[in-house]
Amino acid sequence: MSSSMDDIPVLSDDQSELYEHFSFAADKGQELLRIDKFLMHRIENVSRNKIQTAAKAGNILVNGKPAKSSYKVKPGDHISIVMSFPPKEIEIIPENIPLNILYEDDDIIVINKAAGMVVHPAYGNYTGTLVNALVFHLQVAAAANPDIAPHLVHRIDKNTSGLLLVAKNELAQWKLAREFFNHTIQRQYIALVWSDIREDEGTITGNIGRNVRDRKIMAVFPEGDHGKHAVTHYRVIERFGYTTLIECELETGRTHQIRAHMKYAGHPLFNDDAYGGDHILKGTTFTKYKQFIDNCFDICPRQALHARSLGFIHPSTGERLFFNSELPEDMKLLIGKWRSYTANKGD
Repeated sequence: MSSSMDDIPVLSDDQSELYEHFSFAADKGQELLRIDKFLMHRIENVSRNKIQTAAKAGNILVNGKPAKSSYKVKPGDHISIVMSFPPKEIEIIPENIPLNILYEDDDIIVINKAAGMVVHPAYGNYTGTLVNALVFHLQVAAAANPDIAPHLVHRIDKNTSGLLLVAKNELAQWKLAREFFNHTIQRQYIALVWSDIREDEGTITGNIGRNVRDRKIMAVFPEGDHGKHAVTHYRVIERFGYTTLIECELETGRTHQIRAHMKYAGHPLFNDDAYGGDHILKGTTFTKYKQFIDNCFDICPRQALHARSLGFIHPSTGERLFFNSELPEDMKLLIGKWRSYTANKGD
């Protein structure tokens, strides 16, 4: 088999944390070869079974059209594949943790996650996570059908509340991964941010990557190829003078995307300790105002961010589903306190 620079996989800019997009071009000397074998030789640590699942999910395109795993690659073919890469496998202990499940069927679960819950076990958080709870919730069904297990397709931060979509089998996971790549997933967040945003609506664009000085947080890189392409649309809901209540819609899904983008735009999320929103950024120096802010921090002791709505195409039925989640009590109280403060500020 011949090879060329065209065989080198190209990672798309438009990839999320749980999937990757690869593109290949078969060179002029390419001999006829099944596409699953072709891709196995070009993508590291991917089994033939995974590639066949990707084909079954419609995630392999040849010259822009879906291809079966038996397709024979020909010279000049342009091949695109969206691969699902779940978190690193570790032993997950089932835990009987209450879950707020809004919807469930044979393929998916939609959960309203409480603030403070980590989504997936990792260093420092091996128990008490959403996935631990889901493994417990699904263990009876999994005993009868070993294909059933929680498969993540996206994440929300520990201290962010709101809607999370989880696949219950691998095929559903891969189909949903393609939706995230194609931007057919609709996600809206509600956030309280510092200062008065002048425009009623706008768009923040800037690559997001690890902060070079603090690897635990993300930074925005408006120029160059560092980080991953990210786009956040926002709309003002209500103004409180020193803070603004906004709705954010994600076009891409990067780690800490809203938090990093709003920090970059000069409007950190209220009480976001990782991005500078956990101290007074706008307002007076009067002691009474400082006490008001401290009280607000006590009411909502986390970044004021909630994943309010989620829309997607069901991986099996093709039906468009849409879910809404009410603001949690801490954010309701926080917004109410700012609303009251603004109304009485002139008194």
